[in-house]
Amino acid sequence: MICPSCGWVNIPGNEECVNCQQDLTPLDRPMASNCVERSLMEDDVAHLHPKKAISIRPTTTLHSAMQAMLACEIGTLLVTDEQGKLVGILSERDLLTKVAGLHDSYAQLPVSDFMTPGPETVETDDPLNFALHKMDGGGYRHLPVMTEGMPRGVVSVRDMLRHIVKLCKT
Repeated sequence: MICPSCGWVNIPGNEECVNCQQDLTPLDRPMASNCVERSLMEDDVAHLHPKKAISIRPTTTLHSAMQAMLACEIGTLLVTDEQGKLVGILSERDLLTKVAGLHDSYAQLPVSDFMTPGPETVETDDPLNFALHKMDGGGYRHLPVMTEGMPRGVVSVRDMLRHIVKLCKT
């Protein structure tokens, strides 16, 4: 990268000019080239209007959890303790990989035996690209959205996809 102050040719990735110590980090930021890239870089998770989280306790039975998923037409439940702190997440994938075909009598078993403990989360003010990167890197379809350490909602890959499709139509 060429330093705008002194013209020195620096190695790509240098945070400051080797010659004059000019800060180069603002010059090395990616630039959006279309509305989708702009939104992913500049809009935050709150822009997706996260769905209200449906929470259950770790002692909730799998039967009750599945009934809640069906009744609310959702693919994931947040598992919280008595203080409302997030301790896990129970998803359709958990039911398929940890329950289906592996347990004959599962209905009365506690969610805590099958949930994913300590799930990845995002904050409402995190950029969309951060959430998308977490989803892609971890193979998650749902991310709990936190505000001040408490779960406030859930965003899904489908939410992200709908947002991107809407941007492409404009």
